[in-house]
Parts: sequence; structure tokens; C-alpha cells
Amino acid sequence: MSRSVNSAPPRLAVVGNPGNRRVSLFHDAVRAAGLPRARTVSWLEVLGKDAVFLPGETVRIDSPGEDAEVERLLRGVDDPTRVEGSARWYAGFTSAVRDVARAATAAGAVLLDDPEDIAVMFDKRLCHGVMEAAGVPVPASPTSGPMAPAVRGWADVRDLMAGHRMPRVFLKPAHGSSASGVLALETAGRGRVRATTSVERDEEGRLFNSLRVRRCTTEREVAAIVDTLAPDGLHIERWLPKASLRGRVADLRVVVVAGRATHAVVRTSRSPMTNLHLGGARGDLDEARAAVEAAGADWSEALAVCERAAACFPDTLCVGVDLLPATGWRRFSVGEVNAFGDLLPRLTGLPGSGAEGLDTYAAQVAAVLDRARNDRAVTAP
Repeated sequence: MSRSVNSAPPRLAVVGNPGNRRVSLFHDAVRAAGLPRARTVSWLEVLGKDAVFLPGETVRIDSPGEDAEVERLLRGVDDPTRVEGSARWYAGFTSAVRDVARAATAAGAVLLDDPEDIAVMFDKRLCHGVMEAAGVPVPASPTSGPMAPAVRGWADVRDLMAGHRMPRVFLKPAHGSSASGVLALETAGRGRVRATTSVERDEEGRLFNSLRVRRCTTEREVAAIVDTLAPDGLHIERWLPKASLRGRVADLRVVVVAGRATHAVVRTSRSPMTNLHLGGARGDLDEARAAVEAAGADWSEALAVCERAAACFPDTLCVGVDLLPATGWRRFSVGEVNAFGDLLPRLTGLPGSGAEGLDTYAAQVAAVLDRARNDRAVTAP
């Protein structure tokens, strides 16, 4: 693209995977299990009210971020790399998910993801509040839950950070994903502000999702970004110091299927954002586990924290949990729970998880088959 941002060409990124890799892998797992009628549906069909469901199908409601055209339609902007429009995206997405659920249920389909669970997971404020109420360890937040104060702009962010004694926070679009629009904020007295972010702002004040992590060092620049993001909703969390591996900050994405932590990947980075598309890299899971055990902590307890987070969404088969290890690898918190956080290619199940030798999609299919067998056993005469 030829657009110029701050005199430097941005490397812009579409949220999601335009190649539909997630859907392809799921279909491979479905076919391998001998379930030819299990499928996902096109989001263009969903939005066009053209989706058709047949009795007995297994239907996966997948992420609309897999398709750039769907992103444009839901967000209401002419460029899918734009950050703004997430509130409109959320309203259209959750409405469409509920439409799919009604149509699929009427056809006798099996839903793997509950539409109301999805609506909560795609609002970071609601998701945080649900986990906090359930006793799941989460970063402190002044915007947690449905009764939290609205964040109308930079002035509110400054006041909440000061009032809650949070000089370092993560500021996140309430309905964002893939770190789009996220700022890692640090303050030190009036006017001293630094933000690490992948947001690119052009000369017209529009915000774009970039592949380049950069630093904003003036309050004026930070305020301009925050004031542009605020109308779509913002969530504030205390910035917890993370553990490290080989000099890089680390966290984990843990997939929980049918209540069990089945897959995990370590993500490491030299920036506060560990997302792989922003320069993060996979770390060594065995090394992370060894660090936990060397610190005198219990690896199984770390996984149990993820299972407790997933239990907040009992009607959804599979979630991806962002597990944040504190410095020293002894304590863990949950940053987010993702409805579609299962794209971990070439990764098989954890030892003792029941998903050994299975990727995340095969594990979900196996769980569906187990559920069907159990249902038949209960109803058998």
C-alpha cells in the first residue's frame, strides 16, 4: 500500500487469516473422523442470510476474521486493516452468531460454541468480570464487568490509572483481537507517557492495524490514539510483570477442549506484545514447564487455572486461554479467553490430556464423538 504514516510506510495487517487455514484444518479433522456432514459455513452466506443447515449436522461457528471481505462488511470501513469500527463489528457479529444458532438448532444441528458465551468472550470487560466473579486470577481492572465506568477518552484513562494506582496498564479495545489497537501504557507524572503499540495513525487521524510495534513518547500522540479508540469501548488492565525465557517475556496460549487443557504453546517476545504476527516467537514448552517446577510451583495447577477460566463458558466446547506467568514462574493469571483461540498448527496434545497425538481440531472432533456416545448411552433403554 502507498499510504504514508508519520513519513514511514506502514506494514499493515488484516486481523485474522485470509487463507482460511483454521477452517481447512477443522475440515481435515472432520473427514479423518468419518463425519462427512460436519462443516462450517461461509460468513458471507451468514451475513447474506443464505446459510443453510441440514438435520444432524455438526456446525462450527468460526471467526469472521478469517475473511477480509467479512471484516469490511462488519466493521463498516473501506479497509480491513482499519482499527476503528469494532463496536459496529461486535454488534453485527453477535447478531449473526445468534441467527446462525437459531437456524442451526431448528435444523437439529449441534452447536459447538454457545452464542451467549461468544458474546461475553468478545467483550473484554464482560469476560474479565465473569472470570473475576468466578475466582479466576486475573489482572486488576477498573473496567471489569457490566457496571464498570465507561472510558470516554484519554482524560478518563489518566484518571482511572491514577485513581487505581496503576502507572503501567494494558489498554485494549473492548472488542479487539490479535492485539489490534492495544497499547501498553506507562506513566510517570503529569505529561510523562510512553506507549508501546502496533497502531499506525495517518495524517488524517485514522488508525490502522500494523505489523510494526513502535513506541509513542508524547502525551499528545497517545491521547490522539486513545480518543479515536474510545467510542468503540476500552478496557484497562494492570500490566503484570511477566516471566521470561532466554531474555524474552513469555506467556502461554492454552487450548481447553471439553473442560480439559489439551494443547499449549509458549509465546515469547522482546516487546510487551507476544503475538506471533508482531514479532513474537514460539518458545520451548518443556523449558517453561521446567521453569515452573524449578520455582517450586505445580505445572498441573497452572493448567488447572486455564480449565477454571474455560469453566466460565460451559456451553462452549473449546476455548483458547491466554495464561500470564508472573515473574519467577510461581503465579499465574488469565489475560483473556478466546472463543476461536485454537489455531495451533502442527501441535499435538499434552501428555495426560487425553488428546495425545491429536491436533486441536481432531481433539474437538473426538470430544464431539465422545459426547454423542455418552448421550446415546444415557438414552438407551
